[in-house]
Amino acid sequence: MIPKEFNSAYDPKKNEEKVYKLWEKSGFFAPEARFDRKARRAHQPRADNPNSKKTFSVMMAPPNITGSLHMGHALENTLTDILIRTKRMKGFKTLWLPGIDHAGIAAQNVVEKELKKQGIRRQDLGREKFVEKVKEWKEKYGTIILDQLKKLGASADWSRIRYTLDEDYSKAVLEVFNHYYKMSWIYRGERVINWCPRCETGISDLEVEYREEIGKLYFIKYPLIEKSQFIVVATTRPETMLGDTAVAVNPKDHRYKNLIGKFITLPIQNRKIPIIADVSIDMQFGTGAVKVTPAHDVTDFEIAERHNLSKIQIIDERGIMTAEAGKICEGLKAGDCRDKVMEELQKSGLLIKTEEYTHNVAYCERCGAKIEPRLSKQWFLKMAELAKLAIEAVKNKKTTVAPKKWEKVLIDRLKNERDWNISRQLWWGHRIPVWFHKSKCVPRRGHENETIKCKEFIVSAEEPKCKFCDAKFVQSSDVLDTWFSSALWPFATLGWPQKTKDLEKYYPTDYVTSAREIINIWIAKMIFSGMEFMGESPFKTVNIHATILTRDGQRMSKSLGTGVDPLILIDKYGADAVRFGIAWQAMGNQDIRWSEEAVIAGKKFCNKIWNASRFVLQNADSKIKNKKIEIQIKNKKITVADRKILNGLNKITTEIDGLIEKYEFGKALHKLYDFFWHEYADVYIEISKKQMTDDKLKKQTHIILLKIHSDLLKLLHPFMPFITEEIWSRFSKNLLIIQPWPGK
Repeated sequence: MIPKEFNSAYDPKKNEEKVYKLWEKSGFFAPEARFDRKARRAHQPRADNPNSKKTFSVMMAPPNITGSLHMGHALENTLTDILIRTKRMKGFKTLWLPGIDHAGIAAQNVVEKELKKQGIRRQDLGREKFVEKVKEWKEKYGTIILDQLKKLGASADWSRIRYTLDEDYSKAVLEVFNHYYKMSWIYRGERVINWCPRCETGISDLEVEYREEIGKLYFIKYPLIEKSQFIVVATTRPETMLGDTAVAVNPKDHRYKNLIGKFITLPIQNRKIPIIADVSIDMQFGTGAVKVTPAHDVTDFEIAERHNLSKIQIIDERGIMTAEAGKICEGLKAGDCRDKVMEELQKSGLLIKTEEYTHNVAYCERCGAKIEPRLSKQWFLKMAELAKLAIEAVKNKKTTVAPKKWEKVLIDRLKNERDWNISRQLWWGHRIPVWFHKSKCVPRRGHENETIKCKEFIVSAEEPKCKFCDAKFVQSSDVLDTWFSSALWPFATLGWPQKTKDLEKYYPTDYVTSAREIINIWIAKMIFSGMEFMGESPFKTVNIHATILTRDGQRMSKSLGTGVDPLILIDKYGADAVRFGIAWQAMGNQDIRWSEEAVIAGKKFCNKIWNASRFVLQNADSKIKNKKIEIQIKNKKITVADRKILNGLNKITTEIDGLIEKYEFGKALHKLYDFFWHEYADVYIEISKKQMTDDKLKKQTHIILLKIHSDLLKLLHPFMPFITEEIWSRFSKNLLIIQPWPGK
């Protein structure tokens, strides 16, 4: 007789939370738990597994403390969980270590917005009190996304959660900074960086959002000094011409060969600037002659370095025009200055024309303000030697990149890596351990001449004392780029710089998966960090997963209203259906045009699995009296249909095994779905109904049904863990999560 609760359709809301609590209570998310004697006795995993002494470790990509689950997280963690659950069932000591990132600029921005609702600015609180506010916010909201990952079914070892501002983790960050500084790889210098005037900090390339906009291309006459001639410059930002220190042309451009080396008068500013030749100039853009504003454009800064040009800062950290912009614009916002400049150029007859021009405009991803590139004194990490370490690791197959095409992308980017701006003008994060003299050096009595030996700054975890004077010190107000600390994730999470058992056992890790846009920003940095501090690449495989787009191919974004909330889908269809929908569409392409129909198909498949299970259980109750699955197939009694389905099971098991090992999760699910639905449920189960009317075949058919069904539940478990575990509980008292993988 079928248990009453098994008569109705599968209800994920009724079962998923219950099943997850059962997993957590069992402790089997921890790598050592299944090898504990009590656990073995209670759940009887196979003790003779050849993998029982092997480890498989993955460090979860740490989501921001400001984060909530989005489709990118759902994709990444579903695919990782499929791999983790498979390895666990194969008998590996499997560690999936979770954690969260302090998310410097994102967390600061969120808390500032909360304070703004109360009419409070962070400056009103001061640094220490503001940091306390962020800590309070983190304690209240910072781990929400981890709870959401549990709803998805992520089987991470939650007892090992790490946080990038943990005390031990902070010690690791300090150790790394000191190491780089002693190597003379960290230095302070001026460069043009991405600057957010709203957040008042430099930001990384990843925190810049490019929006395609229709703007204007302005064609402006720059008069030559020697003759009554002019050169026409095309620009999208005429207000920055107030900071021009040259006009540049390509040395191969025959139109301007006679003008190279000549001088022009900069309009409005009436400043003498040269015409120079530089190979970086695109002859096809505009007129082929471009203005050079070294303090407000990365390319222009590099041109200025090559040609020894001066750098004039005309926009300050708040996006306001400085005195260097001249009286015409001083104190105005950049946009208002543009209007003034255009008026002046039209009056003087120097504006030839304007054209519509479509281009990408940079915005701060966190606050939405337009980025103003500007010259800024920052801390940099030299990348030449570190980039070589990462390139060597990839080329020598210490780390394999899949799909293989991304290997070249990674190496090419590393070859062209600029020095890394590691400082941020924020209050939240790892404060840079650099101390400056608070005031002028104060000589000790009788040692007046020793102050000439004072250093500009001292690197120290705590306030230092100067050897040569009595002046007080003040710590740098900057914090480290969030990626500086997350670059240490694979080994700092395991206790480095201490020599811990976890570090010895689980480093290097086996696998990391990532979106393609952070190959350079995170993956490469983890590789060279592991090589530099551990002497080994931090993971054996990098799997670059697909990007989920909207149905019409647009980027998913909550702010733009194009995002899909996986939590809403889970509530509507269940976690297994959502995992199915994600894996089903992960077919190796680099873009997934999201279709909710795949989730609906997943829900239907859940019902198919449920109903097939009800049939098998109904016809096998004599075999599960003691809640054990005992399989004894006698070859003499099997029919042609029996042999065909058993051969099919062996084949599909081998195929699924191989595809998961190659990270082709979508293909594996497609094959498994087709076999279960069409060959097993639609064909063999129907045949079995007829066979069980024959007394000679009935018992053997029951046994084969149990064999096929139990193995298929195991194969399906990594993809759809909740429903398979719930069904398994009706067949056996042992948990499915640690049952041996078919054929192992």
